[in-house]
Amino acid sequence: MDHRSEARDFLTTRRARLSPEQAGLPLYGGARRVAGLRREEVAMLAGVSVDYYTRLERGNLSGVSESVLQGLSRALQLDDAERAHLHDLARRANAGPAARRRRRPAGQHVRAGVQRILDGMTMVPAYVRNGRLDVLGANHLGRAVFAPIFVAERPNMARFIFLDPAARDFYVDWDGLAGDTVALLRSEAGLDPYDRNLSDLIGELSTRSEVFRSRWAAHNVRQHRTGTKRLHHPVVGELLLAYESMELTADPGLRLNAYSAEPGSPSQDALNLLASWTVTTAGQGQPRASR
Repeated sequence: MDHRSEARDFLTTRRARLSPEQAGLPLYGGARRVAGLRREEVAMLAGVSVDYYTRLERGNLSGVSESVLQGLSRALQLDDAERAHLHDLARRANAGPAARRRRRPAGQHVRAGVQRILDGMTMVPAYVRNGRLDVLGANHLGRAVFAPIFVAERPNMARFIFLDPAARDFYVDWDGLAGDTVALLRSEAGLDPYDRNLSDLIGELSTRSEVFRSRWAAHNVRQHRTGTKRLHHPVVGELLLAYESMELTADPGLRLNAYSAEPGSPSQDALNLLASWTVTTAGQGQPRASR
């Protein structure tokens, strides 16, 4: 992916979404010809010249300083994920040719020690994924809870969400999750724009899903740390689960996602049922979702 076009489109979309009122600027009479702030308004708020900001918005982040990045973040009211994304784009723009060619570890395997930890979490559904949202390993309960995803030989959360009709039934809040998924992939693209597998995935989803294509153009980013998911499981019905997403520091690019239900809730009862099922079916395959 072209980091210059990524930087250009990211700054342009952030500027377009911010109104003068939101930025604390006076609004004078007359129609405005641009959506959101004007370039000169962003430049003023960021403390740089209009010419310099114009250069940045054209995708040229070469030589940009930390203080300018901080000024842009304040002016455009970026959240934590957006600030990290802007810094990732700047870091790539200022990297030498060798650094640009260098790939981060692909993260295609779960180490035996990590798998043992997963397997020891018998009452907590959990899996390990990479930045492309490939699910690389899971425990028995994780496979049972997310059974529709594991129908695929090489499960990928984004492919399931956008290309499998079963996803809209499985995820109660499909629309919000779809937006979050695109934003996660956009963040990953800023972190490692030279990941060929990621580029291929984005190309496939853009070609096959109009919803993905339109949301990708929004240039939204987010971080995946904690939250809740509502699922409609094909066997036990509704599940409301809280999740924590933890980076595996010894395995760059990999995250462990673990889920839990409120004690005493119907969701906890459903998890208990699935957990007992996984014990009785050990060695006989995981519970299969009806398609």
